[in-house]
Amino acid sequence: MRCAHCNAIIPEGWMRCPRCGKDIQIVPDYNPLENVLTQEVKGSVEDVTRQMHTEDVRNFGRKQNGYQSKATRVLSQEELNEIQTRRERAAKNRSRAEARRKQQERKKQLIRRRRKVLLILLLFLLLFGALFGYIMYQNSYAGKVAKGYDALQMKEYQTAEKYFKHAIGKNAQKPEAYSGLAETYMEQGEEDEAESVFLSAIASYPSNQELYQAAIRFYEESKQLEKIPEILGDCEDEAVLSSLKAYISTDPVFSLDEGKYSEVQEVTLSASGETIYYTTDGSDPISASTEYTEPILLSTEGKTQIKAIAYNEKKIPSLIVSKTYEIEFPVADAPVVTPSTGQYSTVTQITITVPEGYTAYYTIDGSVPTTESMLYTGPVEMPEGQTLFSAVLVSKTGKMTQITKRNYIYQPQ
Repeated sequence: MRCAHCNAIIPEGWMRCPRCGKDIQIVPDYNPLENVLTQEVKGSVEDVTRQMHTEDVRNFGRKQNGYQSKATRVLSQEELNEIQTRRERAAKNRSRAEARRKQQERKKQLIRRRRKVLLILLLFLLLFGALFGYIMYQNSYAGKVAKGYDALQMKEYQTAEKYFKHAIGKNAQKPEAYSGLAETYMEQGEEDEAESVFLSAIASYPSNQELYQAAIRFYEESKQLEKIPEILGDCEDEAVLSSLKAYISTDPVFSLDEGKYSEVQEVTLSASGETIYYTTDGSDPISASTEYTEPILLSTEGKTQIKAIAYNEKKIPSLIVSKTYEIEFPVADAPVVTPSTGQYSTVTQITITVPEGYTAYYTIDGSVPTTESMLYTGPVEMPEGQTLFSAVLVSKTGKMTQITKRNYIYQPQ
C-alpha cells in the first residue's frame, strides 16, 4: 500500500507513513468489474447491450490507475464467482428485456395490422355507402328533379318532362318538380300547359301551402299578377290564406247597391289601405285605369257599369268587383196644352207647358207627334177652321210622355 501524500510504500499493518509521518487513509478497494457490471445491467435495461470481455476489464482497470493507486489488485475466487453470477444475472435481465421488447414490438405490429385491416374495411364501407347513396339519390325525388333541370338546361325538353313527371310520381306534394315541369312548358311557349300544372296540383292538394307559393312565384315570374287573386279567392283553407296574406288584396267595397234609381246618385269605393282603380265603360280595370280619389257621380239616365280593382303594396291586384246602376228619371205627365178644346171666333194662340229637361213636339193634322214633328219653340197661332192639335214631351234620354190632344174650331166673325 502506498501513502496518498508522498507515494511511499507503507508496510502492512502500519497506520502512519514512515516517510512523511501522516496518518494513513484507508480507502476501500476499487473493483473495476463492479462498475463494468453496473454499466452492463444499465445497458440491458435501455436496450443498449455490449458484450463484456476480459480485455475490456483490464483496459478499464489500467485507465483507472492514473486516478487511484489502489485500483489494481488480484481478485479472489469468491469475487470471480460473484462477478460470474452477476454476469449471468445481467445476461438474464438482458434476455428478459429483449423478450419484452420483442413482445412489445409484436403487439405493436399486431395493432398496426389491425388498424390497417380496419382502415381498409372502413374505406370499403365508405366506398360502398357512397355508391349505394349515389344510386339511391339518382332514383330519389331530388335526383329526378336534378336530372330534369340538367336536361332542361341542355334544352332536352322531352327528357326533362319525363324526369319531372317521374319526380311528381314519387312525391306529388313537393313543389320543385311542378316548378320544373312548368318551366319546361314555358321554354316551349306552352303557357296554358304551364299554368295547368299548378292548377291541377292545387286542385289535388288544396291545403298544401308550398304548392300555392310555387304557383304564386310562377305568376310573378310570368308577369301574371292578376291570376294570383283568382287562385287565392278559391282557397278555403284558413291556414294557407293566413300564411299568404301578403299576397291577398282586399276587394273594393261599393257604398251603393246596384239597381235602378230615379234620381242622381253618388257611389263611394273603399279598400283597406290599398289603391283603387275603376272603369265605367265596361272594360276591366288595371293599374293604368282611372284612380279612385272621390265619389263617382251618376247623373245621366241609363245604365252605368262600374268595375273596380284594388292593388296592395306588392302590386298584387284584388278580384274585380262590378256593379251596374240604372238611372231613370220619372217621366213627366202629358203636356199641358191651352186653350182647351172648343170653338173660337177670335185670334187665339196655342201654348204648351214644357218642363225642364224636356222638349215639345206637335202636329195640327191629328197625326201622332214624334221627334220628327214640328218643334215647339213658342205659342202657335190657331189656324182657321177645324184643327186637331196633338203635343208630346220628349226627355233628354228620348223618353216620350203621353200625347195631349185638342180639337179646335176657329171661325172669325
